[in-house]
Amino acid sequence: MLRATLGRIPNSRVLSTRRHASTLANSSYKVVVIGGGPGGLSVSSTLSQILGSKNVAVIEPSNVHYYQPLWTFVGGGLKDFDQSKRDMGDVISKDVDWIQKSAAGFEPDKNMVILNDGQKVGYDYLVVAAGIQTNWGDIKGLKEALGKDCVTSNYSADSVQRTWEFINNFKGGNAIFTMPSTAVKCAGAPQKIMYLAEEQFRRNGVRENANVIYNTGTGRLFGIEKYAKTLSKICKERDITVNTTTELTEIRADNREAVFKTTGPNGSEEKVYNYDFLHVTPPMGAPDFIKKSPIADKAGWVDVDAATLQHTKYSNIFSLGDCSSCPTGKTAAAITSESHVVKRNLLSLMAGKELTAKYDGYTSCPLVTGRNKLILAEFSGYSSKPLETFPINQAQERSSMYQLTAHVLPEFYWNGILKGIWHGPGFFRSILNPSGGQN
Repeated sequence: MLRATLGRIPNSRVLSTRRHASTLANSSYKVVVIGGGPGGLSVSSTLSQILGSKNVAVIEPSNVHYYQPLWTFVGGGLKDFDQSKRDMGDVISKDVDWIQKSAAGFEPDKNMVILNDGQKVGYDYLVVAAGIQTNWGDIKGLKEALGKDCVTSNYSADSVQRTWEFINNFKGGNAIFTMPSTAVKCAGAPQKIMYLAEEQFRRNGVRENANVIYNTGTGRLFGIEKYAKTLSKICKERDITVNTTTELTEIRADNREAVFKTTGPNGSEEKVYNYDFLHVTPPMGAPDFIKKSPIADKAGWVDVDAATLQHTKYSNIFSLGDCSSCPTGKTAAAITSESHVVKRNLLSLMAGKELTAKYDGYTSCPLVTGRNKLILAEFSGYSSKPLETFPINQAQERSSMYQLTAHVLPEFYWNGILKGIWHGPGFFRSILNPSGGQN
């Protein structure tokens, strides 16, 4: 039913044997999608069914697809790491040609994508869903310290598998959790693992020996006031120290020291903390190959109209997800709504029709605050107002929202988003909670 709203799906599907990179380079497609994440797969799955096999290609180098929202649960000892991954070949539609290489640049005036080996792929239409770049090297000493001696990060497939070990073995001292001032994937994730860790310290009987500290380079605990109030209350009740405008710049692993730059009304200064556990959220930004290309805005993101997600200069280019210039949260939830807009508008463009689908900035951040406790933040990153699906106050900790996030949403992801048949809860919100929780 959802696909039918996007366009007519051919009655007879031609089953294709997927061709791989060596035979695809220097080819041309009706639609080329850069990125095998949720945005790229949602778009390519639907369009390949509508346009038929051999018309859509996905450029993606990785053999593995990760459901990264599950890594909070992995790091908190609540899920197994293997539950977060699938073989890339199993999640890419069989009607899509998979170019297993990296994109390295663009020639938009020639409708060409340049691959990392110098070969080129042509397109009639291009969808850029390349995600966000994790800049581990921007923090001095982080690469060398990561995954060792109680330094970890849930943003790495390797180190997330050490997070629970370090948390469970913690005996006391400073447990520090960091958040950079840059854009990041799921801005709530840096503190979600903190709440799970603090709870485990209590379960292990070491909480009275622990100083739990959240140092964020931003100016507040969370960007949306409704949820920030609840989170601030939780931190106060659980004796968690929150320091704003305090950004990690260096790790001195030999001395177990973390160096922060603090910014105040009188300028900035350096502050050094000793740590006994350190969870780092690394700085992130636009991928380098996009940043240096002609399709980027001044900040390095793909320059698109915030409503239609069409490029501001090249009308046959669209972008969604973390690499786009949309000023909203960089989450999988945002991608669900964005993918629907991209697909509708791209098909309208192909048909010579007006682009009528509009993205409202919807995103969501399920804020885990403990075992069986979660605040389901849903909001527009454009208006900073709640866009809540359920007719309850979602700023309260609830077991039901935890169960939804931990057990139901992963199924929606694997069997809905990646297959292009789940476009977010907007329809259900219009029935259950038309005000979106703004009353």
